[in-house]
Formats: sequence, C-alpha cells, structure tokens
Amino acid sequence: MLDTLDPLILARIQFGFTVAFHIVFPAFSIGLASFLAVLEGLWLATGRQVFMDLFKYWLKIFAIAFAMGVVSGLVMSYQFGTNWSVFSDKTGPVLGPMMAYEVLSAFFLEAGFLGVMLFGMSKVGPRLHFAATLMVAFGTFFSAFWILSVNSWMQTPTGYGTNAAGQFVPLDWWAIVFNPSFPYRLVHMVLAAYLTTALVVGAVGAWHLLRDRTNPAARTMFSMAMWMAALVAPVQILAGDAHGLNTLEHQPAKVMAMEGHFQSHPDGAPLVLFGLPDQEAGTIRYAVEIPKLSSLVLKHSFDAPLAGLDSLPRTDWPPVPIVFWSFRVMVGLGMLMLLLGTLSLVARWRGALYRWSPLHRFAVAMGPAGFVAVLAGWITTEVGRQPYTVYGLLRTAQSASPLHGPAVAASLTAFVVIYFSVFAMGVFYILRLMAQPPHAGETGIEPGAPIRTAGITPAPSVDPDRALQPAE
Repeated sequence: MLDTLDPLILARIQFGFTVAFHIVFPAFSIGLASFLAVLEGLWLATGRQVFMDLFKYWLKIFAIAFAMGVVSGLVMSYQFGTNWSVFSDKTGPVLGPMMAYEVLSAFFLEAGFLGVMLFGMSKVGPRLHFAATLMVAFGTFFSAFWILSVNSWMQTPTGYGTNAAGQFVPLDWWAIVFNPSFPYRLVHMVLAAYLTTALVVGAVGAWHLLRDRTNPAARTMFSMAMWMAALVAPVQILAGDAHGLNTLEHQPAKVMAMEGHFQSHPDGAPLVLFGLPDQEAGTIRYAVEIPKLSSLVLKHSFDAPLAGLDSLPRTDWPPVPIVFWSFRVMVGLGMLMLLLGTLSLVARWRGALYRWSPLHRFAVAMGPAGFVAVLAGWITTEVGRQPYTVYGLLRTAQSASPLHGPAVAASLTAFVVIYFSVFAMGVFYILRLMAQPPHAGETGIEPGAPIRTAGITPAPSVDPDRALQPAE
C-alpha cells in the first residue's frame, strides 16, 4: 500500500509539518526577547523590583522556547538535501549565501550573548547584562530578517539570472535581499510575533489575576500586554492590508484564492465572507457575500474590475479551499485581538483593568490565538504560492528529489512520533512554569544550577563553600 503513496505529497506534508512546529517557537521568542529587554530596561531606569521579578520569571520560559526553536529549525535544513535536492541545486547560488548570512550574523549574535543573558546576572554588571539582553533581542529580529528575505525572494524573485545549468544566480544582491514583498512581510511577521507574545503574557497575567487580583507582578504583566495588544493590533491590520495590496500586484492568483474569486468581475467584485469553495466546479457554494466590497478593499473603488481564477490556466491555481479558510482564520483572530485591545482600554478608562473578570477570561482564551493566527497566515502564504516553489519560475513538482513513497512515509511517521513526544513535553513544562504565579524575589535560572561538571571536583579557590576536607 505504501508504494501507492505520492512521494511529492508526502514530502510537502513533511516539510509543512516540521515548519508548523518550528514557526511557533521563533514567533514567541522574537517577541519574548524584546519583552525581556523592555523589562530589564525598566528595572534599570526605575529600580522597581517587580520588573526584575518579571524578567526572571519569563527568562526561564524564554530559554526553553528558544531551545525548542533551534532544535526544530535544524531538521528543516536537512530536508532541503533529502527531499528537495533539485530545489536546493537550482536556488542554492541565491538562497545559500543568505541562509549562511543568517547563521553567521544573527544566530551567532544570539548564541554569543545568550549565555550571558541566561546565566550572567551575578557575574557581569547590570548594564553589561542589559547589553547582552539587547543583543539577543536584536539577534532574534535579525534572524527573522534573513529568513523572511529568503522566503520573500521565493515569493517575488528579483535580481537574479540563470546559468547554463539552469541555476538561479545572483546579479543584484540588493534587489534579491530587498525584493518587492520583503518589507511588507517583515513588518507583518514581526508585528505578529509581538502580538503573539503579548497574548501569551496577557493570558498568564489574567490567569493569575483571576486567582489573586493583588499580585503586583501579575498586574504589571497584564497591563503591559494589554497596552501592546491595544496599540499593535490596529497597526497589524493596516500592515496586513498593505501586504495584501502588494500580494495582489505580484501574486494575483494567491489573492484570488484568498478572496474566493473563481470568476472575474468586470464591474466590481463582492467580498465573500463565508462559503464552501468547490475547486472542481470553480465556484463558492452557499456564499455569504457583500456586493462590490472586495473591489473597494483591494482597488479602493466599488466598480473596479478584479480578475478571477478563470483568467488563469487550471494548472496554475493554488488549492483554493485551504487558502480561503486559512485566510479567514487569520483575519477573524485579528479582529478578536483588536476587540481584546479595545476592551482593555475601556477597562483601563473605567479603572477596572484588574477587577473585570470577563476581560481576564477573554484574555486567557485568547492566549493561543497568536500561534494559530501565525500558522494560518503562514499556510495562506505558502499554500497560496502553489504550484510553485519559486513563484512563476520553478514548480513544486520540479523541485523534489527522486523520492520513493515508502521512504518518505517512514521518515514522516518518525517525525510525527518524535515531535509530538519531545515537543509536547517541552510545551507541558512551559505551561507548568506559567501556572506558577510570579512572586517577589524570583530566582531566575541561576540558583540550583550544577556547580561542577561530572567527574570534576571544584578546587577550594573556585568554590570556597565546598572546600576539600582532609581524609581521616
């Protein structure tokens, strides 16, 4: 039976599965690293112990999330060689150096200062430690810069040529790195990371406020998270709109799938709110729509014409049902984030931010929403690019290695079993840490750490509390 499985579909599922596990951790660590930098900066500026308590509370969680992000990311790079060797060969001269830049600059920056950030609070001065925290936060952002530049080039390739072997080769690195979709996608993704972190922090703060409204650390983290949600959610909606207009210009088929436009509309296209896309029939069944509103959103005119998928060969259509629904999940959660931020402003204005239990319960329920929205947005972006790996130039079917269904099925099964077992334990431990209320005098990571390497007895001069005793 395994011989009948399509190895290309299995390879796509495998990469999608590993990406889905990986992307949630960088999305969290990017925002959390910046949150930690803000907390430490506020502690240095004000001297308030509550900021340091929160710093140490979230530092433990950041360390685990960062480690899981690194481990889950390593696996994907191997798949370029095992399952996608043709893609690697064709795009390697362009994408290979950029991925190397990410490692040599961003990841080395993070790794170089991570040890000082995690374990150096009592070993270096507070200002030097703050500088290390800033470098880790900047490193996470810089890593996102390079990875999104790589992926954006696959969406909107520019600055390249081709050689006799059919490989893409760089002609203009500025055009490659700063390709047309990159600025929009970078802003959209970084804001998504900040919102994801704000929702998690807000959910944890709300959870503990429901149990003890007087906890100063819980009150502080909830207030900061709600400010972030209230300020960033509307900005993210505007950034998403700009990103959508850029996508319409460079990847119209993706927008057609997002909007559910199988047919062209010469006199104004409706905004389809809900429905059941039928790709075979080329229509949206049971559609609930608002006439001409899609033309207003995308072209700023009720009567602006919009082309549909019927203007393209069917072989160039992306999988419409997946893109259609993932886009609506992302937008719907974005509206709920905006609602949460707005309600927090109302509660703050009424002086009930720490007493309004319905708001706290809503915040707890919205805790995972950022991760779901990130996954939905990523699915919209990547599935909407199909049937291409390099949009308009290299098809997915032409990018895979010579694969056998049973081999890919076996590796996919191994990934599913290992990921769900290993990462489930990591997530469970993070949730246990979050369930513990923050308190004054948080210890952070350092206390309780091993004082020696196995088999090595510390000398008295190194560890005076464990001076060697003479044998009797």
